[in-house]
Amino acid sequence: MRIKTYAAITFLALFIVSCSVVDNLFTFNVATQTTFKIASGFPLNLATEIITPDVTTNSSAEFQNNNTKADLVKDVKLSELKLTITDPADKTFSFLKSIHLYISTDANDEIELAYLDDINSTANTLNLTCTAQKLDKYIKASSYKIRAKAVIKESITKDITVKSEMKFKVTADPF
Repeated sequence: MRIKTYAAITFLALFIVSCSVVDNLFTFNVATQTTFKIASGFPLNLATEIITPDVTTNSSAEFQNNNTKADLVKDVKLSELKLTITDPADKTFSFLKSIHLYISTDANDEIELAYLDDINSTANTLNLTCTAQKLDKYIKASSYKIRAKAVIKESITKDITVKSEMKFKVTADPF
């Protein structure tokens, strides 16, 4: 009886470990970036939209580079979203009270991607809090739109250029 119990426990442990190893073999990251401007004269203490350009995905090439294809992708989540001020070089995010970023495509509804509230930063880089939304259909699309909604707490006298770097964790089904 003990031998059967040990065998069952060993088999179960090997099964769990092998599933984890297989998932790691089919998990990879897709990185994209876009740049947008926060215009001078932005209204204070009002949630205002920031226009961002469409982001063209190269997901088919990324999937192919990772030995998979779009129809085998089973899970995509945002793992990191970092904002960096690129111009003016000495500007920090001290002017920003909150920011929320949303993603959409022509075929899919808009959902929240990442956010940060009560910002109190004197750095030129911010790491936003990523939502747990499933993003499969957005990353598989040929392009997607990012919409930003920000609240400014200090006057801006010069346009600010911000680079948004996004890292998506992609898991594909091996079959």
